[in-house]
Amino acid sequence: MLRITDTIAIADWELSEQFIRASGPGGQNVNKVSTAVELRFEAERSPHLPPPVKARLKRLAGRRWTTEGAIVLQVDETRSQARNREIARERLADLIRQALVAPKRRIATKPTLGSQRRRLAAKSVRGEVKSLRGRVDGDDD
Repeated sequence: MLRITDTIAIADWELSEQFIRASGPGGQNVNKVSTAVELRFEAERSPHLPPPVKARLKRLAGRRWTTEGAIVLQVDETRSQARNREIARERLADLIRQALVAPKRRIATKPTLGSQRRRLAAKSVRGEVKSLRGRVDGDDD
C-alpha cells in the first residue's frame, strides 16, 4: 500500500516492480546484481484516482505514460536495490500529488486605457523610426 494523501492510497495490485541491471558506478557488482528498479503503476485502471486527476497525471507523466495507460518509472541512482525502490515510490507519490492540485482558472481581464494608449504611442514611435530608414536623397552636385 502506497499512501499518497490521507484520502488516497494506491493498492499493491496496481504497482508492479521489476529489477534490472543498472549502468554506471558499482564496479563488477554492476554485472552481477540487478539494482535498478522499473516501477509500473496501472494509472488508467486505478479505482482510487478520479478521471480529472488521471487526465492531469497523463499530461504530467509525458513519455513515462504508456499506450496501455500505465506509468513506468526507472530508477538506477544508487547501488542499493532497496534505496532505488524507495526513490521510485517517492517519485510516483510526488507525481500523483502534483496531479491532485487542480490548476486555477484564468480570468480574462481587459487592458487598461493607459496601457492601450502607451502601446499605440510606442507603435507610432516605432513606425516613425522605421519610416526614416531608407534612401537619403542627397544634394551632392
